[in-house]
Amino acid sequence: MFPAQALYPRNMTRDPPRSNERTVTMVDVARHAKVSVATVSRVLNTPERVAPDKSAAVREAVRELEFRPNLAGRTLRAARTRTLGVVLPTLSHPVFAECLHGIEVSARERGYSISIATTGYEPAQEHQASEMLLQRRVDAMVLTVADARHSRVLDKLDAEAVPYVLVYNQLGRTHSRRSTVSVDNRVAARQMVEHLISLGHRRILMLAGNVRQSDRSRQRAQGYGDAMRAARLTPLAPIELAFMAPDATAHLGNAIRSHAPTALFCSSDQLALLAIRDLAALGLAVPADISVAGFDGTSLSALMVPPLTTVVQPSIALGRAAVERVIALLDGARIAQPTVLTHELRPGATAAPPRP
Repeated sequence: MFPAQALYPRNMTRDPPRSNERTVTMVDVARHAKVSVATVSRVLNTPERVAPDKSAAVREAVRELEFRPNLAGRTLRAARTRTLGVVLPTLSHPVFAECLHGIEVSARERGYSISIATTGYEPAQEHQASEMLLQRRVDAMVLTVADARHSRVLDKLDAEAVPYVLVYNQLGRTHSRRSTVSVDNRVAARQMVEHLISLGHRRILMLAGNVRQSDRSRQRAQGYGDAMRAARLTPLAPIELAFMAPDATAHLGNAIRSHAPTALFCSSDQLALLAIRDLAALGLAVPADISVAGFDGTSLSALMVPPLTTVVQPSIALGRAAVERVIALLDGARIAQPTVLTHELRPGATAAPPRP
């Protein structure tokens, strides 16, 4: 089979096809490459049987026309590959690793295998990842995208009638045609900030991933604002960091000088761990000098000393529920209401009343 990386190189910047454009066929590729349709078929399936010059011409035509082998016949194919595509931002973040465990176990129990792609938190990579999986002829997909409200990948899957379920992404009523499995990010964030307020904190600052790039960060920032305003406190503009930022010392130092916060609410456990490390570099102890709360409830956060105060998402259960939903869609079920699983607050020990 034609290598996926040859079809879609890493530096590809071409936009995905619009849903109203005509599907590119092997006839189009053959005409563009000035070869026969049979030659195109051989390049895609048995390239060793084709002369190098003709093979190169076909490969170039495939790239220029953005042809996906076998896509045109997917709706006519009765047999399934019994493979689910999985697109996640990263596997280095424990929350996604735990979710993947739930996906893999649930898929295996139902006789499915999985094929995985990651996007590095880059929306531009979502198209490339989804195309790679579609070339592998997956039956359906489980995805976490950057912003589910404005996703060309989801528009493409909708147009091509590829079943999919979003995990972690949370959508409103205007996108009810898209199946989702998540916790209520806004409510959970509000409850955590209310917990910090109940401890006596009034100057609470949020440390977040890019709120313009991630719908989860945006919803958690909204929950932070809800809690602050309900307590008649002034929300502060979140400190926004890149999702894989290695250091936050400068940002935290500036914020402490400007706002003197007594508590930090972090939009993920990973950011909370980063903050605790960098606060120590600034000479501040947690929670004696400043409290820190996270969001995710990964198993790693429970092993900290002291254990992290955080919102616990049932990540393994989210992965399992997503697989159950997407297989139901494959079997003809209609898209139901969003699946919202229960979160919980883990008081931990990194949040305490502020010093007088």
